Amino acid sequence: MELIFTSLAVVTVVASLVKLIKRDAWWIRFFDFPQVQLVVIGFIAFAGLLYSWDLSVLTRDILLVMLLGIIVYQSVIIFPYTFVARKESRKIHGAAEEDQLSFMIANVYMYNRDYGKCLELIKANNPDLLLMVETDHAWEEAMREIEGQFKCHVKYPLDNTYGMLLYSKLDLVNPEVKFLVEPEVPSIHTHIRLRNGTLTRLYALHPKPPSPTENDTSTERDAELYLVAKEIKHVKTPVIVAGDLNDVAWSHSTRMFQRISRMLDPRKGRGFFNTFHVKYPVFRWPLDHIFHSSEFGVASIKRLPDIGSDHFPMFIELIFINNGKQEEPMVEPVDEEDMEEANEKIRAAL
Repeated sequence: MELIFTSLAVVTVVASLVKLIKRDAWWIRFFDFPQVQLVVIGFIAFAGLLYSWDLSVLTRDILLVMLLGIIVYQSVIIFPYTFVARKESRKIHGAAEEDQLSFMIANVYMYNRDYGKCLELIKANNPDLLLMVETDHAWEEAMREIEGQFKCHVKYPLDNTYGMLLYSKLDLVNPEVKFLVEPEVPSIHTHIRLRNGTLTRLYALHPKPPSPTENDTSTERDAELYLVAKEIKHVKTPVIVAGDLNDVAWSHSTRMFQRISRMLDPRKGRGFFNTFHVKYPVFRWPLDHIFHSSEFGVASIKRLPDIGSDHFPMFIELIFINNGKQEEPMVEPVDEEDMEEANEKIRAAL
């Protein structure tokens, strides 16, 4: 048993140290993802080594001290996404219908052909906005059944797993499909006119992940996030950013996106809402995101049931705070070092 606990301790220590390396290589950035898993594995190793008598006292004590430091460090990073943490997005009750906006996002997995499950879920939740990613022409054809429920559509199906479909019951103003970093990876940029007449800016994103089959580094993904974050700084209307960002909520890149853009994460204080991977509960991470500016509060947020994809869909009810008393966002301030890092990443990607 001592060998098992020692091996778990070494894995925890090495994985935690690797993620601190400031390099964009995919195999390094992978270790941003299993934060919760490392805390659990580290705690098991710590408890096992605490009662181990076969290791030398010095070896055991060194491992215990390292594990304790790592467990505390990793726990501090994931703590904001637990139920006991303070909510970053305000809870709103009893809002007028004209101030409400419901939003469903779904990575459907392009090779998934269980269209019926997805259609049933859309009809059951009846969102004002529906964003679907990894949609090819077959998915676009299948979704024509629900097109009549929505006033506006922006459709850009692709056969490379980066197609996007956006449906809206609200007016879309000047919608555009843009290619911010990579010519085969679209994003949708539009204004939405809420029922109360307020214009809201929407960015629908799905950057490529750092992986051996996609991009060798996280540079392109991070650059897309930072480009949008920098633009948001100059947007005068309320803002929503949504999509499969192929990044976890607690990563350095996502937190820096928040610092630059001042966007709020409605998951903080409410839970992890792990959306990927459907088939592996032990290895699940929050990859599908909905951020919003401080002009919105949250009525509800939930992860939806399986639709045959490798991602669970997400659903959120946002409320426009129509009293002119928006609070200062609880987001860490951005500094010159952040901006220089973001600009360097953008230059490298472009």
